[in-house]
Amino acid sequence: MKETPYNPEIFPLLRENIRNIVPYSTARDDCKTEMDIYLDANENPFGSVVNRYPSPHQGRLKKILSVLKKVPAGNIFLGNGSDEPIDLIFRLFCPPGNSSVVQAVPTYGMYSVAAAVNDVRVIDSPLTENFELDAGALLSRVAPDTRVIFLCSPNNPSGNLLSREEILKILDSFNGIVVIDEAYIDFAASESFSALVGQYPRLIVLQTLSKAWGMAGLRIGLAIADEYIVDVMSRVKYPYNISVLDQLRAEELLADPLPAMDKVAVLVKERERLAAGLSSLPQAEKVFPSDANFLLVRFRDKDKAFSDLFRNGIIVRDRSSAYGCSGCLRITVGTPEENTRVLDVLGGAADDTGRGDVYCAHSGYPSGNRRSSVFRKTGETSVCIRVDLDSFRPPRIATGLHFFNHMLEQIGFHAGISLDVICYGDISTDDHHTVEDVAIGLGDCLGTALGNKAGIGRYGFSLPMDEAEATVLLDLGGRIDFQWDVKLQCDRIGDVSSQMFVHFFKSLAEHLQCNLHIRAAGSNDHHVIEGVFKAFARAMKSAIRKEAGGSIPSSKGSL
Repeated sequence: MKETPYNPEIFPLLRENIRNIVPYSTARDDCKTEMDIYLDANENPFGSVVNRYPSPHQGRLKKILSVLKKVPAGNIFLGNGSDEPIDLIFRLFCPPGNSSVVQAVPTYGMYSVAAAVNDVRVIDSPLTENFELDAGALLSRVAPDTRVIFLCSPNNPSGNLLSREEILKILDSFNGIVVIDEAYIDFAASESFSALVGQYPRLIVLQTLSKAWGMAGLRIGLAIADEYIVDVMSRVKYPYNISVLDQLRAEELLADPLPAMDKVAVLVKERERLAAGLSSLPQAEKVFPSDANFLLVRFRDKDKAFSDLFRNGIIVRDRSSAYGCSGCLRITVGTPEENTRVLDVLGGAADDTGRGDVYCAHSGYPSGNRRSSVFRKTGETSVCIRVDLDSFRPPRIATGLHFFNHMLEQIGFHAGISLDVICYGDISTDDHHTVEDVAIGLGDCLGTALGNKAGIGRYGFSLPMDEAEATVLLDLGGRIDFQWDVKLQCDRIGDVSSQMFVHFFKSLAEHLQCNLHIRAAGSNDHHVIEGVFKAFARAMKSAIRKEAGGSIPSSKGSL
């Protein structure tokens, strides 16, 4: 195992016995290269999928998650569910019988269980009547021996996001470890706190593959934290904490993450329908706002509601014993059919009010004619791309290259289309294959979505944008010609080689089969390239628009 990246801010917070712990050295730690014959770990040599020990560091899976979560792999710890990092936090930072933690209640019960196992005192800090966080009230309960503060956002069981401003007050004021459990963050319209781990070394963000990603049976949880904390967690954990099969299955399911993202969109829409339906019931006293995949509902007679559902084969969670949750049931958002059945049983109108658009099983956004998806796997990359030219929602982009992500987002926003791009590539070696393969896939995807191009505007142009003076001319008539006159001064823009942008648009033009002429100049390379992407998107928006008639505009007649 590599030498610990020492962090002087974290080191004093560690328990004394943990500070210089020597981890168990596994056979896979000793041998870090591929070999022909493995005779080092006393394994059964006769081949099967599970005859070898799993990777103790889960390198391949972390690489995938690094792209999706947009954090360096070195900041990711993978545990056996989120419960393992929760327990490790106590073992790393809380001396048994001589320390305390503060938790905002009501909250996830595992914090108290792990505290009891580790002989650590728990101090409860109540949320407000509406389950809101008051940083001042919580900080007033911090004791001299308090080592950790636990916050769950979106909160379980209330479902609401805790105030970002109040959380930041705690991060700025508390000198110990602050844990933000984001098990349900994928259902919320809010940015994760994981982007702040570089700014706050004492911050640990917990996430999971169990909820939005549909992998509860695999038991894989994440702690996103300072690299030093991740390294110490890795030294203390049991060596092979995630099995071979669990790692392989997670990698397979995340290879094309778009279906899981689609299901999240459906669940969010269903959450609103279920909330509206439950709110109309006379027996429902209050349906609390939710940013998660469940609803906390206060019933006038929660026992009757629970019994009615149970007798009809539906189980929900009685949370009435939790602080501030008297008379409350927690109802997970199910499939549309399951939610309708809940409303039927409880006496609600089982209609389609609020269901809105028709969802395709594979798309996750409103059905239309001009949609396409591409899954392209090479020796260097795995690319998933999907477009819908007739609907818009915020783009979902993850390539492992932060600046490239930002540029691709411009295409979705400024062309007014739905765009998903997920690419796993070997960017530690070079960004070439990631940029090129995304361009190829995007060109193919856009071309397929356009189909026979009947009725489109065909031409698109964008005049100077911002101070960068980016101009893009586009013709979707089927001829291929590419011209690039863009002046860049630096070798890299962000984390992308400058020379890759001409390569991106050239490959895109070839696979979209279009004429694409781009000219741009300016004093700031970032603004120049951003102007190019925005101008391309605006030109695309103009060219793909539907016009009267079913032909493609041409002086020669229909093409």
